Amino acid sequence: MKITSVQAAWLHVPLAEAQQHTSDFGRLTAFDGVLVTVSTEDGLVGYGEAKPAVGSSGHGAALVAIVEGELAPQLIGQDAAAINALGARMLNGSRASLALRAGRAMPILGRRGVHQAAIAGIDLALWDLAGKARGCSVLDLVGGPCRPTIPAYASGGWANAERLAEELGRYTDAGFRAIKMRFGAMDGSVTASVARVAAARAAVGAGVDLMVDAHGTLSVAEARRFCAEAAELELRFVEEPVASDDRVGLAEVRRAAPMAIAAGESETSCFDFAALLEQRAIDVLQPDLAIAGGFSEGLRIAALAWAHRLELAPHCWGSAISFQAARTLAFASPAGTFVEVPMGGAPLLRELAQVDLALSEGSLSPPIGLGWGVDPDLDYVRRFTRN
Repeated sequence: MKITSVQAAWLHVPLAEAQQHTSDFGRLTAFDGVLVTVSTEDGLVGYGEAKPAVGSSGHGAALVAIVEGELAPQLIGQDAAAINALGARMLNGSRASLALRAGRAMPILGRRGVHQAAIAGIDLALWDLAGKARGCSVLDLVGGPCRPTIPAYASGGWANAERLAEELGRYTDAGFRAIKMRFGAMDGSVTASVARVAAARAAVGAGVDLMVDAHGTLSVAEARRFCAEAAELELRFVEEPVASDDRVGLAEVRRAAPMAIAAGESETSCFDFAALLEQRAIDVLQPDLAIAGGFSEGLRIAALAWAHRLELAPHCWGSAISFQAARTLAFASPAGTFVEVPMGGAPLLRELAQVDLALSEGSLSPPIGLGWGVDPDLDYVRRFTRN
């Protein structure tokens, strides 16, 4: 399976007004992602995704440049099946042979952030190719599912306290038995946040798991106060109560909180998650596979979760490709507990490719099909590629 081309396309999809929502990120009017395509000499094509930002809107030009200008030349002519070797080459650059001989990573100096996301896109495409070449899903390649189904949670909850019941009611009507809502700086005060979350709990009742996500916008003092005042609301977890860079502060919040603390969507590697675990800062690990190095790195992060007796609930705010990869990881890992399903405007999930989002008793079935089980609509890709 010699690689003949590695290409990237920045997809920029404007959102209709009815699909837009407002949070601490402001009003989101578009959905962005970078589609990575790896082709081989025998005609197989694998698809991956690289994300320019944790949220749904971001500038993808730099990712396209790194994929095509820096990483592609390292891969052309190589065996696409050699995922581990190619991953080490991309991570370590010119020091790849030294790193392998020493048995430890020697990453290129600029490997964090956008560079690691570019690697993620290629890695996801290589795994897609591996499944297609062997006539099976990526899930089958790594040993199959650990469970027959996995709970899914609706990821939304932007409405004010007066309209929150209506919004969350749409999610429960769709069959979800778990919901995540946004809170934090967007509310204006901890008191207002507690009131909104209390309204959400009252709306969904005791039989629905309720999670909350602050996008890292609270101070440590605010986060501790929120967790204390929300103790009786039986939250499944509180996500990113403080900035992800404040690992000591996050650990302080976790020690004081009566509920689980989740984080990780902004982290770029297993090394970042190891640092969080060294601080004993989180209960739920949330890697975004289109940011944190792809499926290969996701397997390492999942192993950390399992070894530390913690939960794995991948961040899934992206396209159908990264969604299927996250779904695969959650099924493959014994630490997997949830799959996130974006609500609101998420066209790259629901329109780029056909993906099975059917729920049975609030849960998803394992992915089926070759590779990730989804192939993008190339007419859709051409329509929304931004040059």
